[in-house]
Amino acid sequence: MAAVRLRDTLQQARELLAGARKMGENGIAERKTKALPSILAPYQIPSRAMPKPTPANLRRFAETPVVRRAINIVKDRVASLDWQVRLKRDYRIGDVSYAKRRLRALRHSLEHPNPSDSFRTLIEQVIEDALVGGFGAIEMETTGDMEQPFELWPVDGATIQIDPKWNGNSDSVRYAQQTGLPGTNALIQLRDDELMYFRTNPRSYTPFGLGPLEVAFETVNSFLAAHSFAGKLASNTVVQYALWMNDATPSQQERLIRWWQDEVEGTGRVPLLSSPEKPEVLRFAAGTDADMRMNWQQFLIRMIANAFSLPPLLLGLEQDVNRSTASELMDEAFHSAIVPMARLIAEHITRDLFAKRLGWSEFEFVFNQLDATDEMERVEVQTALLAAGVLTVNEVRAMRGLAPLPEEGSADGDAAQSQDRMDAKLKEVMQQSVVE
Repeated sequence: MAAVRLRDTLQQARELLAGARKMGENGIAERKTKALPSILAPYQIPSRAMPKPTPANLRRFAETPVVRRAINIVKDRVASLDWQVRLKRDYRIGDVSYAKRRLRALRHSLEHPNPSDSFRTLIEQVIEDALVGGFGAIEMETTGDMEQPFELWPVDGATIQIDPKWNGNSDSVRYAQQTGLPGTNALIQLRDDELMYFRTNPRSYTPFGLGPLEVAFETVNSFLAAHSFAGKLASNTVVQYALWMNDATPSQQERLIRWWQDEVEGTGRVPLLSSPEKPEVLRFAAGTDADMRMNWQQFLIRMIANAFSLPPLLLGLEQDVNRSTASELMDEAFHSAIVPMARLIAEHITRDLFAKRLGWSEFEFVFNQLDATDEMERVEVQTALLAAGVLTVNEVRAMRGLAPLPEEGSADGDAAQSQDRMDAKLKEVMQQSVVE
């Protein structure tokens, strides 16, 4: 038994020694698996004759009406949400030094991220890039000023290159921006704590995200082709019928064609034909709206809506919607498209900006209106939690982005009570004056 224990102890010691040898110079364990092994395999180029989903084509497709509508629904709704900066639930305001001052500085810096942008204009650019190509990016720079500790700058995410061999340290180079300039200025290296990179639909086999427009790229291409054909058909550019003249000589046909082009086509006049036999009109199609492939276009719009996690109702298809389903579809759109994007932004700001760049891990960025789409429903839930004693008044005020009420016995509380007494006394005096 002693020999067995000694053998087990020696085996554990060998394993610990082998693990210690795997430790790098900075004390971080080295991973055994390969990162992104699929990028080393040869890439098979598809043989489909359609545009490639390059950043230029993605942005061109993003300017079409249906796709722009889908992007604006998500972008405008997230950018319009109320937000706040607060302490995390594990911290109290008395345990963090200069907590109120730092909270004011964080909110002021987010409201004025740089000299030319507000929070909304900054976040709209990031959401646009994240929805188009899955590559939203923000540069983070510290200022050294306590009242304005950082500045944020929007970055074209399509120009960002990612190092798959990044060692995991926040102060090491992870990104590089391709500027297009010659020489040493071709690439601008950025540390992990200098760039906030938003990836939608992250995957293990590629360092890049997948935007909803990339998912719908082929569908949008088909929709544009069908829409263009329908437009030409509606404007009579594509002729869907022909005249059959029986027993007409070639010279008579040429004369009829010249007469039709000179006297009838484009003039709006009523043509008069005189022939032994009545000309026959040969139609190549049904001559109805079905020739424009309207059902096919509606199906493509539904596919685009699915790629953006939106109901077709929000993209203009209202045939199968009634009063009982409309509200359910709106709630589904909010929770499937708006909430995930808002939480992604909030998590990146909390982790990358507050924790990594500033080192202020006690604070977090949150949106205030992600629990319910209806304000009255939100009020009813909070009122029920208050009545059950689950939440306090100050906790509910914090959820709504309001400052806590002053405690009794504090300077602010005494001042508030004295002000209330003065207001009540003034109101009593005014009432007596009215009676007299």
